[in-house]
Amino acid sequence: MKITDMTPEDEALYFCCLEEWSDEMKEAGDYKQKWYEYIKDKGLRVKFARDENNVIGGMIHYVPIEHSLFEGSNLYVVLCIWVHGHKQGRGDYRKRGMGKALLKAAEEDCRQLGTNGLVTWGLLIPVFMRASWFKRQGYNVIDKNGFMRLLWKPFTENAVPPRFMKPAKLPDKGTEKVNITLLRNGWCPAQSVACERALRACSEFPGKVNIQEYDTKNRETVREWGIHEGVYIDGKEVRTGPPTSYMKIRNRIAGRVKKLDSRKSVHQ
Repeated sequence: MKITDMTPEDEALYFCCLEEWSDEMKEAGDYKQKWYEYIKDKGLRVKFARDENNVIGGMIHYVPIEHSLFEGSNLYVVLCIWVHGHKQGRGDYRKRGMGKALLKAAEEDCRQLGTNGLVTWGLLIPVFMRASWFKRQGYNVIDKNGFMRLLWKPFTENAVPPRFMKPAKLPDKGTEKVNITLLRNGWCPAQSVACERALRACSEFPGKVNIQEYDTKNRETVREWGIHEGVYIDGKEVRTGPPTSYMKIRNRIAGRVKKLDSRKSVHQ
């Protein structure tokens, strides 16, 4: 196994998170590519893990904290580590040490860049990016948000702990129409899948919904909301990772449309 930097030839694989076989990835559109074009000269780092046959089995990407969903300075943030674990496509590459090797390579890279530490996020639920795994790699929890944990490994004594960004405001409920609010950054295809499903579902209710979409690549937009990414139906958040199914999103919109129509009929 070896760790390599991304080359132009690898970009297509990066955009689909090594899942070129996945129909769900096709749902996400080209938002990750657009995000990449925006961020590639602002400090983005991408590395791949390759097996003995030079096949890519895992990836890591990390950015300066100023371009992440966290608050802090002179730190880098791991957006995600992903080791391909599906039977489809290139197969299961888990349990080979690729994740550890990718994280170690990122740490060494960030030290050389002169940053004060490396930050990551982890989940308490048993899916990917588990907080418990990062703890075993020497990362400490520094902040909490629901079942998410913010962890870090400082490299210097003067490193300032990062923090979760706090919501500054939340989308409102609609009065005449159902409000669909999308805050999209583009770095994660799963988030884009949820947004695209919401938009597709809205097309089933012409004249009944009000769609508001915000580009959170813009840091001022992020600070205005205090939200990096999200899908909201009348102010209530929809799970975006793993993305909620199309039918569940469609049915939630349908339920809100029905309630608004009922209220209108009562007042007529």
